[in-house]
Amino acid sequence: MNPRASHRCRLRLTIVALLVQLAHAQAQEPSIDNLLKKLPPPEKLVNTPIQRALNVEDPALKDPLGNEVVAALRKQDFHRANGLIEKLAQRYPQSAAVSSIEAAIKVRLRDYPGAEKAAQHALAIDPKYALAHFLLGNLEAEQGRFSRALPHFQKAADLESKTPVAWIYLSACEEKVGHKRAALDAARRATTVAPAFLPAWLSLVRAEKASGHTLECLHALTRAADLSPDNASMLAAVGYAYINLNRIPEAVGPLQRAARFSPNDFLVQAQLGFCLTMTGQIEAGIEHLRKSAKLNPNYAPAWEHLGLTYEKQGRHRDAVTAFERAVKIVPMYKLAWEHLALEYRLVGHTAASQQAAYMAAHITNAPPSAAKAKPQRRAHDFYPSRLPPGRGG
Repeated sequence: MNPRASHRCRLRLTIVALLVQLAHAQAQEPSIDNLLKKLPPPEKLVNTPIQRALNVEDPALKDPLGNEVVAALRKQDFHRANGLIEKLAQRYPQSAAVSSIEAAIKVRLRDYPGAEKAAQHALAIDPKYALAHFLLGNLEAEQGRFSRALPHFQKAADLESKTPVAWIYLSACEEKVGHKRAALDAARRATTVAPAFLPAWLSLVRAEKASGHTLECLHALTRAADLSPDNASMLAAVGYAYINLNRIPEAVGPLQRAARFSPNDFLVQAQLGFCLTMTGQIEAGIEHLRKSAKLNPNYAPAWEHLGLTYEKQGRHRDAVTAFERAVKIVPMYKLAWEHLALEYRLVGHTAASQQAAYMAAHITNAPPSAAKAKPQRRAHDFYPSRLPPGRGG
């Protein structure tokens, strides 16, 4: 992949995939990042540049040729739309809206010189035409030239100060050039002008995270979840964030709601089970951990959590079975071997206990992920400080 294509993959400046990351207190993998990849595609949350251009009121767009442009775009026939919009631009040479639509289409076709020419023509017609500035920023960002995109997004945001989209793009671009404080200010401005706009809060999540503001990041994520109350991924992310802050009781509610909306997500079931056992709801916790293990028998942490719960209940043979499953899936799972050694000793299997203890002693203290366990997606893997008191071993 060439550098420009790589830049486009990393930053389309169309919101969610760009905007959401959270810090992990002790996680070994970016579980929340993976979880939020399940969110709706950005184009379902924010109008694309083409959609923004088409929303402009202009007599030229009511022309039959303009209708053909719209029809072609609806079919995603961008090459046909490009030919039609060029004809429409010739027919309406003083229409900033038509020139902006032409620029947006050419950006989509990666005809950046043509897009710049069309956008500059729109500005020659109307120097304060915010959409043209926005499109100039977009075409620069598409090429990975974020420093050059920045003043265009800033101008668009200044001209459309009550519109959140320009502030969101500006925030993402500021972060790309290393201006964390400016990125945060722009994201906060987006939430101020549109407090019920989900992408604005997702923009703030990213900016707070980049600034190292963990609690503020959680607040923004919680607000985003409030605006998307049936989104299991968003709810689960909130739960995970509370877990990372060691605020386990507060994680239960969001995870329970996530489990209702996504009952077959083994990660959610496992973490909900863990949180329930941590808050003293042992039987309910076991139920969810068992469900997680049934949904994905190769997810080792679910078996380890089950083993720990059985251990606390004095169900030592059940604990042995669970820990055995964990180390079978991930042979380098040090903590599971440690607890298996303890449980073997408690059920009278002295030789097996010694062998398990030997295994634990000769494994570096690595997380299960280091052994390349089979699940394609992983949640936060919890270690000693995250486990119920009285682990022993």
